[in-house]
Amino acid sequence: MPTAHTRPRSPAFAAAQGTFELSWELFGETCRALAVRVAHEYRPDLVVGIATAGVIPAATVAAILQADFEAMRISRRDGRTQFGEPRVLSATPVRCRGKRVLIVDEITTSGDTLRLALAAVREVGPSDVRTATSFVRPGGYRPNYFAMESDQLIVYPWDRQVVTDGELVTGPSYDGRASASA
Repeated sequence: MPTAHTRPRSPAFAAAQGTFELSWELFGETCRALAVRVAHEYRPDLVVGIATAGVIPAATVAAILQADFEAMRISRRDGRTQFGEPRVLSATPVRCRGKRVLIVDEITTSGDTLRLALAAVREVGPSDVRTATSFVRPGGYRPNYFAMESDQLIVYPWDRQVVTDGELVTGPSYDGRASASA
């Protein structure tokens, strides 16, 4: 039987009220909704996705907006090392200089990751920079744009199932709160 490793969980994960299993189809719809909201008032030259999970909606939104795409890594963990606060773990894309930039992540609660990304991108000298997320938490940090608000545990289609010991199993971060089917 495959063994699963446990990923550190955020306080928002523990406080989630119920479970919302995001299908690939609904993921596409949230990305389209987010892109349309952005396009109504902003035209980014470059979309920067926050790795790891934020690059998935970011690349999709960039494609819909016909903008260039880059990624930067900001996380509370680096390999097996866990940090209390998120850290910038990669270089800020220098292509941000002089461009209209949209920073995208999959979700925001406290805003710590987006604030770090904003500070890092601003150091490069963009002409303008804004933020967007697929999901926000009620009462949490508000990016410039978001697709949906939810206090539920969001089960993302890209990590609902993971490969462990050569087998596809329910992602360990969902701790039995997600169905095994994709």
